[in-house]
Amino acid sequence: MKIEADFKVAIVYPGDSEERNAATAEKSRFLPVFQALAGCGMQVEPAVYSDDFSSAVRTQLMQMDGVLVWVNPIDGGRNRSQLDAMLREVAASGVYVSTHPEVIVKLGTKEVLYQTRDMGWGTSDTQMHLTIDQLQQAVGAQMAAGCARVLKQYRGNGGNGVWKIEPAATPMRGQEQPGVAMHAPEIPVRVRHAKRGSLDEIMPLGAFLKICEQYFEGDGRIINQAYQARLPEGMVRCYLVHDKVAGFGLQAVNALCPAPADAPPGSVPATTPRLYYPP
Repeated sequence: MKIEADFKVAIVYPGDSEERNAATAEKSRFLPVFQALAGCGMQVEPAVYSDDFSSAVRTQLMQMDGVLVWVNPIDGGRNRSQLDAMLREVAASGVYVSTHPEVIVKLGTKEVLYQTRDMGWGTSDTQMHLTIDQLQQAVGAQMAAGCARVLKQYRGNGGNGVWKIEPAATPMRGQEQPGVAMHAPEIPVRVRHAKRGSLDEIMPLGAFLKICEQYFEGDGRIINQAYQARLPEGMVRCYLVHDKVAGFGLQAVNALCPAPADAPPGSVPATTPRLYYPP
């Protein structure tokens, strides 16, 4: 894409009307992005977004040549459905939108874990459930077999809608007697939400499934994978710009890590920094 001297770019990020009215590059956490694009000769301006004034942002974006969007799938309890619909209109008018909502649907959702389950980085033990009944049938069998699983909603961020679930070590009251058969909804399970600060909870599987019903709204679905015991070792991310490696990041994704053995009850794993390395 050729960049002309008057190429205009808007950086879209969430905020309220007060932030929109007072927005400048210097007040934004994306200042380095503003500076980098300006250094390439582009005219860059902030476009603070909220569903409450979506039409005003749409009018602004229609005047741009390019749009860079930095809005999480879930922000302030809202999803991106209204924003994505508006971005599709903007892109259809000829404005370059990054990342286009259709690209996110294809690559930027948890479903990619299911679609690539048989490739080198995947695991064939990855399931996708389109209904709450499918989830209950699969997880009920997995809990009865003593398996630990990680369930992930279709689109989310910050651990929202990501859960570790395993059979509870301690039976719930009334279910201590050996040989008592339980229906799947009655199986006691230990769950932990991956949102920061969440603690383990023990509840009947049926109560947990009630929590999961929200994840099937619209085109929602849940990805179901085996829990990886090596999680505390962290993971390495490879960052790409088109077909070139830009660098690597070492990160301990510790939201679902077990607390240290000597930690007091209710403890959560400490956060760790991300370490970045050049190619």
